Amino acid sequence: MATNNSVVGGESSTYKINDRVILVQVLVSVFICINCLLITTLFMKDFYTTMRYILFAITLLSDSLFLIMTDILLILIYFKFTMQMWLCVIMYIVLSLYTFVTPVTLTAMTLERYVAICMPLRHGELCSTRRALHCILIIHGLSSIPCIVVLSIWFASVTPSFYTQGRLCSVEMFIFYKWQGHLRSAINQFYFFIMCIIIVFCYVKIMKVAKAASVENKKSTWKGLRTVILHAFQLLLCLIQLWCPFIEAAVLQINFMLYINVRYFNYITFILAPRCLSPLVYGLRDEMFFHALKYYALCGLYKKQPSNLR
Repeated sequence: MATNNSVVGGESSTYKINDRVILVQVLVSVFICINCLLITTLFMKDFYTTMRYILFAITLLSDSLFLIMTDILLILIYFKFTMQMWLCVIMYIVLSLYTFVTPVTLTAMTLERYVAICMPLRHGELCSTRRALHCILIIHGLSSIPCIVVLSIWFASVTPSFYTQGRLCSVEMFIFYKWQGHLRSAINQFYFFIMCIIIVFCYVKIMKVAKAASVENKKSTWKGLRTVILHAFQLLLCLIQLWCPFIEAAVLQINFMLYINVRYFNYITFILAPRCLSPLVYGLRDEMFFHALKYYALCGLYKKQPSNLR
């Protein structure tokens, strides 16, 4: 009787996990479609000539690639597909890089708002299209440092034959020692500590400008302040995402099924949802972008878009 109960329980849990995988596919498909609509809107008009919209496009492209890669990895692990380690390394590099690209870009967007509001006379010089391209290179350079540190230790720890072995690909495979996990955690916390300092600095400076602004400028200044608050909230969600592996590791020591449930909840709540909903909210708050988005979403039926879109 005990054996039968365990079998039934095993089938039930497998069925639930299968339902969850299907739900993830639906959510990822919806989010990718939304992001594609946002990206199309950015490139159909001349939004890509403005630094703010260029950085917005980077977050959309980064989040879309991250969603696709994590979904592929989820499917491979669920169906227990193994791959050679060299291919797993490539997937890890992409995922590790774009885990940081979004929060670092959000920080850059906050600095752009700071320059626009607190240094308006220098905004055209500091936030030109050419400077935006340099900024993109800096963002990817800074985002690659944690990956380089982890992989450097990993490459020094494995033998050449390890690269051709077939294994289930997961991030945990690149952490051999407990101190590696602590080092990765320290790097992550350092990054977000610096980002939080930048966010708070920009918030305080913009707040001072908002209080001293004239009646005509108060509206745009307070809107910029709300944008900084939105970026701070987005960064908080990204920070929680980096805490998830440590929470999951602690839960794994208690109960395996609880670990599965917590990991699924974290994936939906702190990885899937924020990487689509936050860019959508940011896009809807921008009047020019919102009119253009509404125009393309309704296939040109919406005719009241501003004539000065450029």
